[in-house]
Amino acid sequence: MTTESIHVFLSHGLESGPGSTKIQAMKEAAESFPGVTAVAVDHRSSKDPATRLTQMRQAMEEANAVPERTILAGSSMGGWVCAQTSSEQPVLGCFLLAPALAMPRYPQSSPIIQAAHTQIIHGWDDDVVPVMPVIALAEQQKLPILMVPDGHRLENSLERVVSEFRQFLVRAGL
Repeated sequence: MTTESIHVFLSHGLESGPGSTKIQAMKEAAESFPGVTAVAVDHRSSKDPATRLTQMRQAMEEANAVPERTILAGSSMGGWVCAQTSSEQPVLGCFLLAPALAMPRYPQSSPIIQAAHTQIIHGWDDDVVPVMPVIALAEQQKLPILMVPDGHRLENSLERVVSEFRQFLVRAGL
């Protein structure tokens, strides 16, 4: 366990918000570790992926977050935001829930994730983000992926998601 500050940025999905159940549960889990500052970025002002990417960059800059001590966690479009952010600057961790990867209308739809630690969780019954392109991207980049019997919102897997997030933070050195 480290005493240096770690920043955790949480990025919600297209139709969600920073107060969503998943984001708040992960924020609470992150804040249970000493020395962690967790920020739920509010992307509700725009549905544009590029704008949300800029919002994440700004949030990191405003917090003076050091990329090597930063963990990004996002769901759906928020997962894409986190993956794309890590492709531009290597970070400590990327925790992606039903990430909107390999989506044709997104800029850089298959970012090269540059994180020391990565975990993808995706539902087999996701009807928003196709499962197979995300599995293919994980395979290409040799990223761990956990498939669960759930839909896009992972609403039936919240307890598992939070448990996996805690384990992820421990693996990242928190």
